[in-house]
Amino acid sequence: MERPCPLLTFFSFFFFFFLPCLSCPEYQKQALLQFKSSILAITSSLNYSSDYYDQLQSWNSSSSCCGWFEVECRGIPRVVIALYLTNLFTGLSPQPQVESTILAPLFHIRSLKNLSISYNNIQGEIPGVGFANLSNLVLLDMSGNNFKGSVPPQLFRLPYLRELYLDDSSLTGKLLPDDEETEKYVISSTSKLQVLSLSGNKFSDVMLLSILCLKGLEFLDLSYNDLSMEIPTEIGNYLPNISTLVLSNNRLTGGIPSSMRRLSKLELLFLHNNLLTGEIPTWLFDFKGLTDLYVGGNRLIWNNSVTVEIAPNPSLRRLYLKSCGLVGEIPKWISNQTGLRFLDLSKNNLRGELPEWFLEMRFEGLILSDNEFTGSLSPRLFSGLSPGVLALSRNNFSGELPKNIGFATFLWVLSLKENNFSGPIPQSLVQCLALQLLDLSRNRFSGNFPDFNPDRGLAYIDFSFNDFSGDVPTTFPVRTRFLALGGNKLSGGLPFNLTNLSNLERLELQDNNLTGELPNFLSRISTLQVLNLRNNSLQGSIPQSIFNLRSLRILDVSNNNLTGEIPQESHSLVGMIETPNLPSSIIETNYLAYSIEWFSLEPQVLLDYRDLVVNWKKSKQGISTDKLNIYTLLDLSNNQLSGQIPTSLGALKALKLLNISGNKLSGKIPSSFGDLENIETLDLSHNKLSGSIPPTLTKLQQLTILDVSNNELVGPIPDGGQMGTMVLDPNYFANNSGLCGIQIRVPCPKEQLTPPVKIEEDDHKEPWLLWESVWIGYSIGLLLAIGIMLGIGYFTLPSPSNRRHPPQRPIR
Repeated sequence: MERPCPLLTFFSFFFFFFLPCLSCPEYQKQALLQFKSSILAITSSLNYSSDYYDQLQSWNSSSSCCGWFEVECRGIPRVVIALYLTNLFTGLSPQPQVESTILAPLFHIRSLKNLSISYNNIQGEIPGVGFANLSNLVLLDMSGNNFKGSVPPQLFRLPYLRELYLDDSSLTGKLLPDDEETEKYVISSTSKLQVLSLSGNKFSDVMLLSILCLKGLEFLDLSYNDLSMEIPTEIGNYLPNISTLVLSNNRLTGGIPSSMRRLSKLELLFLHNNLLTGEIPTWLFDFKGLTDLYVGGNRLIWNNSVTVEIAPNPSLRRLYLKSCGLVGEIPKWISNQTGLRFLDLSKNNLRGELPEWFLEMRFEGLILSDNEFTGSLSPRLFSGLSPGVLALSRNNFSGELPKNIGFATFLWVLSLKENNFSGPIPQSLVQCLALQLLDLSRNRFSGNFPDFNPDRGLAYIDFSFNDFSGDVPTTFPVRTRFLALGGNKLSGGLPFNLTNLSNLERLELQDNNLTGELPNFLSRISTLQVLNLRNNSLQGSIPQSIFNLRSLRILDVSNNNLTGEIPQESHSLVGMIETPNLPSSIIETNYLAYSIEWFSLEPQVLLDYRDLVVNWKKSKQGISTDKLNIYTLLDLSNNQLSGQIPTSLGALKALKLLNISGNKLSGKIPSSFGDLENIETLDLSHNKLSGSIPPTLTKLQQLTILDVSNNELVGPIPDGGQMGTMVLDPNYFANNSGLCGIQIRVPCPKEQLTPPVKIEEDDHKEPWLLWESVWIGYSIGLLLAIGIMLGIGYFTLPSPSNRRHPPQRPIR
């Protein structure tokens, strides 16, 4: 008898016994396929963009789930221990609303240790009962969703949970419920939770003392909530292991408790942007391992009379003392902090020139805005290891910029606005290869513009309100998104090379000496959202092509010499039709953020940017950049436009301001203006408009200013709706030929009284005719009945002497 082949025996054993151990259990595989099926049911009806990537495409029934994308298995037999299901819907439009019940299949995979389901727009309550099944969880990340309610108590009872991330999840209420079992578990030493991150929620009462009883915590982030209590006085006695404490961007009051000096392991302390008061304690610099100290943006005050030298702390890397009442020269004790790489001393009362010892420090980020510094910038500031961020705005610096500024190869943010700098911009600036943001506005720069390499990443350029002259420059990088050249002495027409800026979103050329016509080629910049050409000498008509810019939300061509009619078609102005729903700035939606983040814990150090100044509600006002995309406006005022107002303007439902005053427009006010549902200011003054004010304007619930003065309008001013509640200035109706109404204290003849707005005219007419017929029939019938009764002698009329007044019927 032949002996069995050992090799064959080995392979048989391998295939029949060992290989199945390398596959995940069938029940886990089916649970994941059920989860994928729910995802596909959501995405099947949505539009896909080029950014969309189906992370679950490798999930299929013919392969082991241990080989699927974002699935991790371990052990023998193999089981699923980690799922990384983040941003599953990126690139889909519109963003789906996902109910939290979609997570139900995952609760059958009890071997899970790491679960990330962040940034999936999951809504509803967090399913605490389901998470209770995942008793082996070590890390749970549910950040960036849209949950309702608070954190379920089951999460705090998971025996092995060490890291819990619930940032930006719309959570409210109390963090910990008032049930005895959860409180007992949290306070007990059995909790292994080390990381608790809850920033960007809406907690107002978080039972902070209960959280502090999590003695194993090493990382606690409660920033960007609605906390309004004082920092617990005994906080230093509760968190012996804490290394990162983040309480910034709340409404915390009181002082910094002295017990915090017992937090000996503290490395990062973020208390900025609260309402804290009192003196800044100097013992904050005594923590040996402290790398980041952020206490600015409060009502805290640095005691400038302190003569005790702050001890050197070689570990300190980042120091944030914005609005801390520092006065005089830059404190000398800063020179002892030899490891300092980021320093923010903005919004203090510091003055004088930058000292020599200060220039020897090698900062990666330096923010000294809103002080009273003087003198010129030393070339030493840009030699050697130059800063990445340099913000010196709103000081009294003067002189020319150093010619070696281009040696700052790591410089990516340079903000020098609102100083007294003069002279030309050094051509070497174009050598700053990392530069993304350049703001030199409101100085006295002149001469030629730098010739930037078109392939550079510079996205934000502000040269406005200087003394530049000549033609409009176009030598800017293709990636430029923000270009502000207003408030100079530029002349000539708009150059065709502007179309090379294919990513441009905001173009400001107001307050110059530009001439020529509005060119059709502006419509080629399809990304344009803000176009400001106010106060120039532009001529000709407004081309229809500009009204084809689908992204355009703000168009200001006021105070020019434009003629002709307003373009008839407005349906392509999608940005003025659809109400925006993202409260972020134009630039913030792109890679270049409007906040500069320094990465230890990524605290935000906000750099402010120039507002967009517009004629808003009869005066010049600034719209802050971070709120710019919730405003839409169209300003064609003070030109020579003629003809009738196109009814299509009424379709621009997202408009908050429409100003076509100071022209030669004629005809009637379109009744379609009653569809401008978001309009706040409507200025039609100083034209030749005739007819009456349409009653449809009473539907405009947001309207606060209506100016129709200096026209040829007649008839009653509509009353009712918003027109009956808002405060109306009689001057806004002045100098018309025949307006009347209580608003201007001119009574209207009865035949001119404003009828109610007829939304459905036929439906209103029919009931009125029916009631009119009823009253006529009733009167005729009553007279006939009385005549018949008199004829048959039903009534016996008494003699005049015996006649009494009949009893009066009650009025109903």
